[in-house]
Amino acid sequence: MDEMLVLTRLLLVGYFTYLVVQPGLACGPGRGIGKRRYTKKLTPLAYKQFIPNVAEKTLGASGRFEGKITRNSDRFKELTPNYNPDIIFKDEENTGADRLMTQRCKDKLNALAISVMNQWAGVKLRVTEGWDEDGHHAEESLHYEGRAVDITTSDRDRSKYGLLARLAVEAGFDWVVFDSKAHIHCSVKAENSVAAKSGGCFPALATVSLEGGGTKSVEDLEPGDRVLTADGRGRLVYSNFLMFIDRQESVKKVFYVIETSQPRASIRLTAAHLLFVAQTQGNGNRSMKSVFASDVQPGDLVYVANQKQGIGSLEEVEVSNVHLEEDFGAYAPMTDEGTLVVDGVLASCYAVIEEHSWAHMAFAPLRFGLDLYSFIYPINSTPTSPVHIQEEGIHWYSQILYKLGTLLLDKDSIHPLGMAKQSS
Repeated sequence: MDEMLVLTRLLLVGYFTYLVVQPGLACGPGRGIGKRRYTKKLTPLAYKQFIPNVAEKTLGASGRFEGKITRNSDRFKELTPNYNPDIIFKDEENTGADRLMTQRCKDKLNALAISVMNQWAGVKLRVTEGWDEDGHHAEESLHYEGRAVDITTSDRDRSKYGLLARLAVEAGFDWVVFDSKAHIHCSVKAENSVAAKSGGCFPALATVSLEGGGTKSVEDLEPGDRVLTADGRGRLVYSNFLMFIDRQESVKKVFYVIETSQPRASIRLTAAHLLFVAQTQGNGNRSMKSVFASDVQPGDLVYVANQKQGIGSLEEVEVSNVHLEEDFGAYAPMTDEGTLVVDGVLASCYAVIEEHSWAHMAFAPLRFGLDLYSFIYPINSTPTSPVHIQEEGIHWYSQILYKLGTLLLDKDSIHPLGMAKQSS
């Protein structure tokens, strides 16, 4: 086991490298590396404008109505009181109901309260409506689940409400509308929604393209396979499959199905997994941006592999439809390039952390160790090597990096489902 000791030492060196490098990343502006901080210009929402530009109870916003919560229902324990002294609760019923909300709603509201005080000296956030137990809202209103709040500023200055709505968007509410001249309406996704019970993987029967021709299901991948990926310049290349970051054979999970029409392609991946979309720069050029699968919407441009001639190239293709489906298995393959073409669509190998380049850098010590071990001890000569036999579940290295990431990164860079939900 001397070779295993060598590999372990290499990985420990990698941990220290990560600890030194990653704080520098955390000090950045949250997008990219080495850029100077800047103050983001905030554009107020117009009257009746809503963000995102889809209906509130759809997949791309706060999601479907899960059912009314009453004080006598089992789900009442899902609500938590908000006693933040920096928020004024109108509480006209004098029951404390406006203070009750889901944890996600509470977190976003508390973040918004800080933004309001920073934006306007001496002004606080004011909640006029929270959880509704008296039937004052429309049928299937998210107020009945503690997932929605109506807000104003404490000075009730309506000229501030457009910017207040923008601040709510920036605070992370899943849907915000300048609903009324008297208030802003905000809502969040359900804590127990089926989308939130996914992780960062592909289903078992998702396919990859092999060097030399043919395809293979991700569940059948083995170290030594060379699969179609893309390099840092966006060129299609074949790369070594190294291991599974997550591997669960028998689970049934909910996957985002992201479809294109011309050419037709379809990829299934879980909410916290990263996919690449085209982003337009200020000079009109486009570049790749990594986003969570749960944030992809129709109209976005994803990258589809066009392999009509030779290895082919990547083509920007518009997303035509996004929906949810259940499927079996959960596999997150890792390659040397950190990317993978799955069912014809380019995806990242990583999940949970929004910035692909950060994740790829953090996994560099593990990739180096695996490559070095395979070079010294070829797979064919050591078929039972512990390095090449992987148990089910999330890889220990991933769990360590996630714990470090939660300490060092801005929480907006981490998918709200986090690592804890990935094994559910």
